[in-house]
Order: sequence, then C-alpha cells, then structure tokens
Amino acid sequence: MLRMAAEVPWLTIIGIGEDGAEGLSDIARAALEQARVIMGAPRQLALLPPLKAERLSWPVPFEDGVEALLARRGEPTVMLASGDPFWFGAGTSVTRHLTPREWIAHPAPSTFSLAASRLGWALQDVTCHGLHAAPLDQLRPVLAPGRRALVLLRDGAAVQALAAYLAATGFGASKLHIMEALGGPRERIRSEEADKLAFEDIAHPVAVGVEISGDGEAMPCASGLADSWFEHDGQISKRPARALTLSALAPRPGETLWDIGAGSGSIAIEWLLSHASTQALAFEADPVRARRAAANARRLGVDRLLLVEGRAPAALAGRVRPNAIFIGGGLSDALIKTIIALPGERTRLVANAVTLESEALLARWHERLGGELLRIEMARAAPIGTRRGWKAAYPLVQWSVML
Repeated sequence: MLRMAAEVPWLTIIGIGEDGAEGLSDIARAALEQARVIMGAPRQLALLPPLKAERLSWPVPFEDGVEALLARRGEPTVMLASGDPFWFGAGTSVTRHLTPREWIAHPAPSTFSLAASRLGWALQDVTCHGLHAAPLDQLRPVLAPGRRALVLLRDGAAVQALAAYLAATGFGASKLHIMEALGGPRERIRSEEADKLAFEDIAHPVAVGVEISGDGEAMPCASGLADSWFEHDGQISKRPARALTLSALAPRPGETLWDIGAGSGSIAIEWLLSHASTQALAFEADPVRARRAAANARRLGVDRLLLVEGRAPAALAGRVRPNAIFIGGGLSDALIKTIIALPGERTRLVANAVTLESEALLARWHERLGGELLRIEMARAAPIGTRRGWKAAYPLVQWSVML
C-alpha cells in the first residue's frame, strides 16, 4: 500500500500476542507511546505496560466497538487485535469503513502460524477455521481420515463441544492437540483423542489442532452427493440429476444462485459447497420444507444459505437477477417472464421438468430463446422375480440458457 511520506494515519492496528508489548516491533511500541486512545479486548489491554493513553475495552456486540473506534477519527488511536488482524481477525471489520490513508497495520504471528510451528505442520496443507462464533458444523466438509485442521475456539467449553461433535459424526478417534495461550508465559499444549477428552481446565485463548481419524463418512468433493446426505420428504433432485444440474449451473467463485422451489435445498447446498465464496438464496413456499432446507445446510457446513419463504414469481419482486438461477419447482410461463424482466447482468438459467406440460413449456422457451435442451433418461437394476431388469425413472427434461 503506497502512502505519501508526510501523511500520518490516525489509526494504527497492532497485532499483539500473549507475549505482550515485548513481542512487538519498535514501530508498534512507538505507536502505543504516541496514542491518545488504545482500544482492545480486556485481555489484550492487560498485556500492555503503563501508558499515557486512554484505554477503552471493546464492547459487546462487536459492532458497537467499531462505532466507538470510528468516533475517535482524527485522534492518534491504536486498535489491538490478536496476532494477524487480517487472518481470521478483526482488521477488515474496521478498515472497510476507512480510506487507505487513514490506517496502518503492524501484524504479529497469527495463532495459526504459532500452532503450526508448535506441531510441525505445513500450514499450506492444513485447513484453518475461526469458530469463535460460528457453528462447528462448518467443519463437516473437511472431516476425512488423514486430514488436519487448525481450529480457533471461544473457550474450554467449546473445545468439549468440538470433541463431542467429532464423536457424534464418527470421528471420535481424532487426536486433538489443545494449545492454550500460545506464545506467552501461560502457554500449554496437551493432546488427547476426541472421544476420551476429559480436560476441565482449558484456558482461553485456545486453538486446537485436529488430526482427523475414525470411521465416519467423509463428504465427497464432487457434485452429486448421495441423497442420504439430505433430509427430505421426496421433494429432492436425485443424485444423478443433481450432478447434471450443478454442471449446467457451473458455479464459480463469488457467484450467487437462486434456487426456486428449493425443496430440501440440495441444489443450493451443493452450489455453496463448491466454493467458500459462493452465495445462495433458496425460495420455498412450504415453511416445513424451508426449515428442513435450512437444517440441511447447517448440518452440511454451509450456514450462509438464505431462505426466502414465498412462492415465485411473487417472491422475486424488486430483486436483481443473480449469476445463476435454478427452477426446480413452480415452473410456469409467468415465472420465466418475470425472471427475464428483472434487472441485472447476464444470468445462467437452468430449469428441470418431469411432466408433459412442463416439458412442452420448456420446448417453447427453447424455441424462442435457444440454449440447450436435454432429455435425460435413467434406469436402475431392480429384481424381477428371481432375476433382474431395468426399472426406468421418469424422464427429465433440462433447459439451460444464458439470459
């Protein structure tokens, strides 16, 4: 980041470790000496030596602290953060409200770096998760024997909850390396298998290294998860059709999907599983199905699914078209016309049909707008007396087009 030499940012963001001011650079310590205000968590403020600055404890909820910090705009101010403020830290929560000339940062080694160095793990080969306020279900996609994860947790009770979660998902044999107060005089590292964990005195701050082991079922990386991964009432795009649908929708990093007539939410959930930066809105008129779709998303580790209870096309009013739209239920001429009329950039539309009436509708729109029209026929081997034969499923017609 380029700054003019004469400019002095009013805000200095300092990453501080458990070793306190002794672990800071000379320039970071100078910023503390010159500050009028120092704001941080009580634990971080307690690590500082006597200073002339006013000390403010970061309030709860977190957003209130951002407002209080911004109210000091123009005064020499220091914001304390743990380790690297821009690696699962609080840095961007503040800097998104500022111009680049208003702030400067001095990071310290992140807890992830300290944890990896203690365990001798290659950090690029480990998945890192900040779960202070996020559900443990976010770990579900990475639970596979032989993999490793580093997890930041709120407190000792959260470590116990992590052990219970791993046991409940079939990975109770995973080895947990519980690392308390890394980098400071209180540092302690202990190890135990998840289903045997009985430590009652785990101190904050705490990180856990997880060597995943057990006979739990690992989630496949390819689209088209087995139907058994989803709770449903039969209203679900079956695995082969879902794989073909996701292929046609072609999720890309940062993109947003609308899943119209979401049912179990399987299409939207697999869209979200494709990349951590994707987003999805699921439109579902049935409140029971909507709740089930939300529960499926949480259990499979994608808590960013947004549910809209309502029936399309009315539920689409006032919205801007996203990158991709899937119509799995409620297909009608009115719905397609509404989608076409919505403002927005170009959109990939995919619609599936199984009834003759819906097939005819898609054929008409294919004739008008082009795209690709597929008829997908599948059959499974099934018993016929003492022998076997093919049992055909209803044919599926799929239309995909760029609007």
